[in-house]
Amino acid sequence: MTAAVFLGALLGLIALGLPIAFALMFAGVALMLATGQFDAQVVVQNAIAGADNFVLMAVPFFILAGEFMNAGGLSRRIVEMASAFVGHLRGGLGYVAIGAGILLASLSGSAVADTAALAAILVPMMKQAGYNPARACGLMAASGIIAPVIPPSIGFLIFGVVANVSITRLFLAGIVPGVLMGTALVVAWWFVARRQRVAVTARVPWGRRLRLLGQGGWALMMPVIIIGGLRFGIFTPTESAVVAAAYALLVGVVVYRELSWRAVYDCLLSTAQTTSVVLLLAALAMVASYMITITDISGQVGGWLQGIAEHPTLLLAAMMVVVFFAGMVLDFIPIVLIFTPVFLPLVKAADIDPVYFGVIFIMNCSIGMITPPVGVVLNVVSSVGKVSMGDAVRGIGPFLLALLILLIILILFPALVTVPAEWWR
Repeated sequence: MTAAVFLGALLGLIALGLPIAFALMFAGVALMLATGQFDAQVVVQNAIAGADNFVLMAVPFFILAGEFMNAGGLSRRIVEMASAFVGHLRGGLGYVAIGAGILLASLSGSAVADTAALAAILVPMMKQAGYNPARACGLMAASGIIAPVIPPSIGFLIFGVVANVSITRLFLAGIVPGVLMGTALVVAWWFVARRQRVAVTARVPWGRRLRLLGQGGWALMMPVIIIGGLRFGIFTPTESAVVAAAYALLVGVVVYRELSWRAVYDCLLSTAQTTSVVLLLAALAMVASYMITITDISGQVGGWLQGIAEHPTLLLAAMMVVVFFAGMVLDFIPIVLIFTPVFLPLVKAADIDPVYFGVIFIMNCSIGMITPPVGVVLNVVSSVGKVSMGDAVRGIGPFLLALLILLIILILFPALVTVPAEWWR
């Protein structure tokens, strides 16, 4: 009964056009009213508790690092470096997009920012070379959603806070699946590129390759600093975000000298706007999360899934199907905030590693960013790449299929995600 009240209120409010953050809060209030537990003080206390979390301080700093990275020339140099090494291959610009997507993912953690950077630089080049614009935009979108899986990941930060799971373990566990996402896209692009007749760029001399590698080396040092610092306990995930932002600022201002103080101000303003949305979601979602726990909605969902609860792989697959369809109508962060408190008790009861679940879950949420009709990353690439939304949807097909096949493989073979204990202790 309470699960039906929560879902009915949430979906009804979203259908009426209420922002997701307020829909989550009022869905929690609806549960309070339905169970006779309404207390305005509880609503306010939980909203404050949702935002009052030290780990969430990492979110604005990772967003700021991404802004500095794009404005300071780090993103462009990553693309130039990748183009120098694989741009001369058949379909080379597609491989550049995938390689640059993986590298940018290890710097930013934001799918939207990475996709915008890739599309702005590479889509015009691919159109000029004769690539199908829809396929080019589809590849940009698919490459961009690697960002929430490879650390540093804003998705892992939010999941770790809500689920009370080690963010360091989540970061380390996301590296291999993120690289596998890139590998899956390489395979899909190889099949797609065979059917396209495009101009092949000239091979770049090794002297210029080494120069570009040297210039891009400053950007490549950021993931080494972050992962190395976390691995050896030099700083916490929150502190790593501050280090990333400071490093991106230093490189953009002092080394590349492309980050003006006016650009710094614009980056700070954009970060504040984005952060306010994320933290408001986290704060108001805590009201819904509190009531989900109090009314034992996860237990009700467990009752619905009782027939498969004894089979962890089947249970995980069923949960991922739910998340996939939710991704068609909800954005990334709301899915994390809504489903984490519902699914986590089931995950623990089935003896599934919460870190493994978190990686698969966040990967599935990322895929939701390229599934219509909402598909926020599809909207970004459509706008930046100047193609219609319909063309972007058609262009994403082969890459979406490749990522879904990879998701199934990771569900069937958890060892690909498991991090040995000695790596993080």
